[in-house]
Amino acid sequence: MAQANQGDLEIVPSQFLGFLKDLHSKYKSVQEGAVANYIPELAKVNPDLFSICVVTVDGQLYEVGDYEQLFTIQSMSKVFAYGLALEDRGRDYILTRVGVEPTGDAFNAIILDEQSKRPHNPMVNAGAIATTSLIKGSGATERLNRMLDMFRRYIGHDVFVDISVFTSERSTGHRNRAMAHLMFNFGMIDQNIEEALDLYFQQCAVMVNCRDLAVMAATLANRGTNPITDEQAVDRHYIKDILSVMYTCGMYNFAGEWAYKVGIPAKSGVSGGIFAVVPHQMGIAVFSPLLDARGNSVRGVKVCEELSQHLALHLFECSANNSCFSNIQGSSK
Repeated sequence: MAQANQGDLEIVPSQFLGFLKDLHSKYKSVQEGAVANYIPELAKVNPDLFSICVVTVDGQLYEVGDYEQLFTIQSMSKVFAYGLALEDRGRDYILTRVGVEPTGDAFNAIILDEQSKRPHNPMVNAGAIATTSLIKGSGATERLNRMLDMFRRYIGHDVFVDISVFTSERSTGHRNRAMAHLMFNFGMIDQNIEEALDLYFQQCAVMVNCRDLAVMAATLANRGTNPITDEQAVDRHYIKDILSVMYTCGMYNFAGEWAYKVGIPAKSGVSGGIFAVVPHQMGIAVFSPLLDARGNSVRGVKVCEELSQHLALHLFECSANNSCFSNIQGSSK
């Protein structure tokens, strides 16, 4: 890979890739945490899998580890479903059904806002179910096909739903079903409850790899345009909505500490993925199935914290006119 420019500063691909290899080597031996077991299919995953990928807004790709290993996207899908719902309904209508406030509670808490009766935000399960229920379509098949086509635009290739994971989530998702019925009681969901839940379970069971996640993150960093295919994945006018909610709510009840230490919009999933967005510069993805008590990848959090520290990724340190890549000089061993 030849040298290229990021903004007005030069990137040395071999040096940056060496830095990522150092990070992978440093954290590969970490054995803290446990794989998710409340969804039976997720409990079967190999806990040693680990990969790091970065894609820049001009299409450069850096990848280390098990970056082609497929896994289900899980809660990371909420970000992209939210974007599709915004395109379908507009931000004003979405705000009547789903708020944008962080909760400080677990992602699967069965709670609604006491006054409005809305779920608190689109990144917790209740809010994601309400968001998914707002996606337009003449029936279940059309809504699913629109969802899958949306993922295709972000990633650059077709995706599929893992039927075994979907079935596993559907048969054990009683807590999510309770949330849906509670929201139906307050008028936050106005279509067939089981149909809305099925689409939610299907979106969570979409198969991706670490490279796919990094491309999706880079698409958000690139104002909604896929940097590999140059296809518009989401209306650029909604990027600020998506990234704002990711920044304040994407890491659940770890969101405040994440904003303080890492300082960039991110979203995690119980399959072990974390993706993060450095606006106008790059998308980052890490996959490692060992989770902490909050449901975030242990290695993923450590990698992102170190990337932020060494490259000055924090939003209050980094800007579009001051490339984070300038900080890679001297960071690699």
